[in-house]
Amino acid sequence: MCLAVPAKILAITPDQLATVDFGGVQRVISVQLLPEARVGDYVLIHTGFAIGVIDETEAQETLSLLREMEEAALNTEN
Repeated sequence: MCLAVPAKILAITPDQLATVDFGGVQRVISVQLLPEARVGDYVLIHTGFAIGVIDETEAQETLSLLREMEEAALNTEN
């Protein structure tokens, strides 16, 4: 099973590397597969590559579900 996580693009370099934000955590990823991606867009990230542009509403819903899953997992450990 594969998982793609939404992130917001903060900056893009000329060599198609982007700094993205995953809820406060920043990483550098490749946007070579999405030449249409722009600063401010939300993209789905898989293995260090942006694989799709999504709208902010969908990104926020997905991030919320991921937070709920994390909280549930932490609650079952205690």
